[in-house]
Amino acid sequence: MDNVIINKLDSISQMLREQNLLKKEVLTFNEAADYLSVSSSHLYKLTSGNVIPFYKPNNKKIFFKRSELDAWLTSKRVESNSEIDSQADEYLIRKGKLNF
Repeated sequence: MDNVIINKLDSISQMLREQNLLKKEVLTFNEAADYLSVSSSHLYKLTSGNVIPFYKPNNKKIFFKRSELDAWLTSKRVESNSEIDSQADEYLIRKGKLNF
């Protein structure tokens, strides 16, 4: 019974941490790793390669704007096969190469 209570409390604690991240505009390095669901080492690679936007005031700790992380996450959309097929059909129709 005690394990069940402890597990439920851990779950509630995790949910509260996640809710707190959604309220903050500026995230610390560890919060950003949690928010992005990546390891700290992977996030470090992204920052050291200037792949992801970040802030480093006084050349010390690294911070991130949550809105910029969201924009980065959604920056390179890959179209589905049906979207590509539809675009190909439209192109062929415009060029008069496809007869229905």
